[in-house]
Amino acid sequence: MPRPTLACAATLLPLLAAPLPAEAQERRASHCIAIADATPGIGYLQKAAWTDPVPEFSVRIQYLSHASFLIQTRGGLDAVTDFTGYIGNVPMIPDIVTMNHAHTSHWTANPDPAIPHVLEGWGPFGEGIEHHLDLGEMLVRNVSTDIRSAYGGTETRGNSIFVFEVEGLCIGHLGHLHQEPSDAQYAALGRIDVLMVPVDGGMTMPLEDMERVVARLRSSVILPMHWFSGASLERFIADLSGTFAIERRDGSELVLGLRDLPPRPTVVVLQPQWLEQ
Repeated sequence: MPRPTLACAATLLPLLAAPLPAEAQERRASHCIAIADATPGIGYLQKAAWTDPVPEFSVRIQYLSHASFLIQTRGGLDAVTDFTGYIGNVPMIPDIVTMNHAHTSHWTANPDPAIPHVLEGWGPFGEGIEHHLDLGEMLVRNVSTDIRSAYGGTETRGNSIFVFEVEGLCIGHLGHLHQEPSDAQYAALGRIDVLMVPVDGGMTMPLEDMERVVARLRSSVILPMHWFSGASLERFIADLSGTFAIERRDGSELVLGLRDLPPRPTVVVLQPQWLEQ
């Protein structure tokens, strides 16, 4: 499947001796790989619908299903994580979709050709891939991690943790994470304000290992995903309840901005729901 042409650091390195094209010289640096000023939090959860305008300086996140979230910007960009080809009975074509290929519930071999940017989280076996997609209002980049291969081995750099930078927020999606990131990978991730984390307890990582990742990243908002039953979700909540605040929502979406982040790291449990007309 053809991939979109992206400005990748890996492809730029051999060209350092030659003049760089204007777009490479103007490549926007990540603001998440830096120390950010702490901002007092206020009430940050709002009732919204995917068709409503996104408030100023905010982003809307809706939990669709399994590991798929819809991220919407004020300017009208729509991004879907771990895209399987279905988001609900709506005609909306996302601007960006990201995918991981540990299981078919995280990707599709036949994305709609009308989608402008299809970002696969893997490359040739063992080589990984690098994305740095700058759409002005949203920057999407990835950090590769290893995954288990189909026959019990390891596929080096076969999973991507995607980071969406929008409205000053750094939103991270761990994908189908099978290993605790290395120090270099943590550094490449940088600050993560909102973290989408799989809490199945076995298909990805044991809960105690995943909780260690969450504790190290210490994001302001934790969005559990990839849970097959209430058991693993409830254990994850119980394990973190001494350190993190817990918010249980009846709906699937939240709207927040950088100045709305809670003062105490908070696990926000959203209910998955496909988009509906």
